[in-house]
Amino acid sequence: MIKYISTRNSALKVSSSKAVLDGQAPDGGLYIPECLDDIRTDYHDIISKDFRGMAKAVWNIFFPDYGQDLIDELVERSYRGKFSAPEITPLVKVGDRFVLELYHGPTSAFKDVALSALPNLMTAAREMNDFTDDIMILTATSGDTGSAALCGFSDVPGTRIIVFYPDGGVSETQKLQMVTAPGSNAYACAIRGNFDDAQTGVKRLFREIPHPVPGVSLSSANSINIGRLVPQIVYYFAAYSQLLAAGEIKDGDKVDFIVPTGNFGDIMAGYFALKMGLPAGRLICASNKNDVLTEFLETGHYDRQRTFYKTTSPSMDILVSSNLERLLYYVCGEEHTVQYMKDLAEKGEYTITPEELAEIQSVFSGVYASDEEGAAAIRSAFESEHYLMDTHTSIAWACLDKCGSQGAASVVLSTASPYKFSRAVLEALGAEVSPSDEENMNRCRELTGAPIPSGLAGIFSRTILHDGVISIDEMMNFVIGKSITK
Repeated sequence: MIKYISTRNSALKVSSSKAVLDGQAPDGGLYIPECLDDIRTDYHDIISKDFRGMAKAVWNIFFPDYGQDLIDELVERSYRGKFSAPEITPLVKVGDRFVLELYHGPTSAFKDVALSALPNLMTAAREMNDFTDDIMILTATSGDTGSAALCGFSDVPGTRIIVFYPDGGVSETQKLQMVTAPGSNAYACAIRGNFDDAQTGVKRLFREIPHPVPGVSLSSANSINIGRLVPQIVYYFAAYSQLLAAGEIKDGDKVDFIVPTGNFGDIMAGYFALKMGLPAGRLICASNKNDVLTEFLETGHYDRQRTFYKTTSPSMDILVSSNLERLLYYVCGEEHTVQYMKDLAEKGEYTITPEELAEIQSVFSGVYASDEEGAAAIRSAFESEHYLMDTHTSIAWACLDKCGSQGAASVVLSTASPYKFSRAVLEALGAEVSPSDEENMNRCRELTGAPIPSGLAGIFSRTILHDGVISIDEMMNFVIGKSITK
């Protein structure tokens, strides 16, 4: 049975349910399967099923102590009736490439695939571990995680959730999704700073106040939680299955995946799929102007001491990519990983060995695209194929234009509805924009004919329930206060 270890201490071993419950290892590391051989399987056993069947197969491998009957129940509870597309993550052919649409969930972003699942995994883990504390979920967000987490954990018994987001660092639509979240156990709060400040602050709270008040324990809904990451593995298999069913590839053909990512979680899920046996080719890490991952994948040097840019793809405006630590452990080993993370914390940078870089480059490529290149991709895809994409998907599209593909097919992971970033999409199309996202949504619909997702259509008339803006130093008192509040 798979055991989970910390990336900073392989002697620390826990069950899968305990890893989900904790979110982050107590030493600050991330939980990973102890041995990648333990997740190896015949991919045919997974791709022969529908999405929920694939989820059950993948979850049973990664979460063995839950048991098959409970996994079946949790998957059905997580996905049945919650997504507007019957395939959950439909694959769409656009020109000579494919787009995996991951945004058909309740908050119109790819985070819904995992955050529809995590609350169910966590509440089950709570019972399995005889855990009596309330769980306070702390989440830092650069936009989409926040609304998906607030939706997923809304009024879930035994849980509370606080989402910290950068003030002025998300779109108006993303902000409204968070500040109007209605759950009685849910809170959203802006911080003065960027996403990295919010994420660093949350990690510090895990170390300093794991139990902010008696009867309350902290956990995470970010992708540092293995329970957030594993559900994302499923849609790589779903993409391959749909390509086969459409006759676009032959069984065994390698498929390249182009993934727009800032925190490295979405593409790390692809790495796990590859190690499970999926015939993935290149995993292309697409970055915006905050191209810290591109530099790392090209040179082996990671440097967070660089200028932070606000871009039109704000969910990728990240300089500290937490999930990269998981890859480092598998490639570089525990001793080097611990040292690299120490160097990152103390010096703001680290450099891996040439041998380690070569192993990573055997799978991953790093490419970046500017706001202007992303906008050109939006305009080109709409004019040539009448396909509308958001500003994050367009970064991946532009990166694929730059690097090309070596696989039998190229799949761009589309992370959000274009209506979450309607102003930037309209600007890319050369249309007049308004200061109001509501007006921009309507203009975008009139111009393109693309329907506005039902989950976004009504957010402008909702009551704002969370209007706090605090400094990073005030985060601890905010968490303690909400831990006391019933």
